[in-house]
Amino acid sequence: MRSRRDDYSESTRAALVKSAVRLFTERGYAGTSLDEIAKRARVTKGALYHHFSGKQAVFEAAFDEVESDVKGRLEKILSGPEAPWDRALNGLREFIASCLDPAYQRLALQEAPVVMGWARWREAEDRYSFGLIKQALQDLIDAGEVLAVPVEVTSRLLFGALCSAATEIAHSTDQRKVGDEIEDVVVRLLNQVRRPAAGA
Repeated sequence: MRSRRDDYSESTRAALVKSAVRLFTERGYAGTSLDEIAKRARVTKGALYHHFSGKQAVFEAAFDEVESDVKGRLEKILSGPEAPWDRALNGLREFIASCLDPAYQRLALQEAPVVMGWARWREAEDRYSFGLIKQALQDLIDAGEVLAVPVEVTSRLLFGALCSAATEIAHSTDQRKVGDEIEDVVVRLLNQVRRPAAGA
């Protein structure tokens, strides 16, 4: 059985992560202090250090929170009752919508590669995004929707394109327009490997 102390510890950590997400989104990594994160969460700095070793550890927890939220929504779509092609397109639209979210933009796209280092950020993105892309592509092939392309290589290409697209959206002055353009281009590219009978 869980104790009250366990519940309190979990709620304290959740409050700190929530506070960190908001502050890192508003001010960025460099502009946010641990004192501010603790104050906004209404806990002591000692309580913060009970859960996290330092500022980077807090950031990585905030990053995981944002990425897990996006991954959860995408997993729900990609495991839905629709046909694989429709699920893939709906997942693409949800990913683009996520790229319009300020927290995802700031933490996952702008700050994380610098704070975590490119290699570690790429490893994390593989865990969150790449697996979903790979599974969606495999589902399309298994359903006969697309040609039997090499799954690993094609998934890497799609993953790279979507990462670049996300960055393009984040830095655009007209993000919704760029998001619509990216959706159109990616759908056109997917149609190039779609079986003629499936698209008829």
